[in-house]
Amino acid sequence: MSSSCEGKSSWPELIGVQGETAEATIERENPLVNAQIVVEGTVVITNFDCTRVWVWVDDDGVVTRVPVIG
Repeated sequence: MSSSCEGKSSWPELIGVQGETAEATIERENPLVNAQIVVEGTVVITNFDCTRVWVWVDDDGVVTRVPVIG
């Protein structure tokens, strides 16, 4: 699905880094997206959006899932 979106679409190398660092990296590497930090357990909308990347973090602010466009 993300293949229809422009630019880099996945950041597996960001698992384990601080959410703010991940957010900045994602937006630098693909300026067409808006990275949004979300704490694990938070309910989010599930529609697909080529301009959005959820950055899932734990209570310490560390990325827990591979950030992907969607």
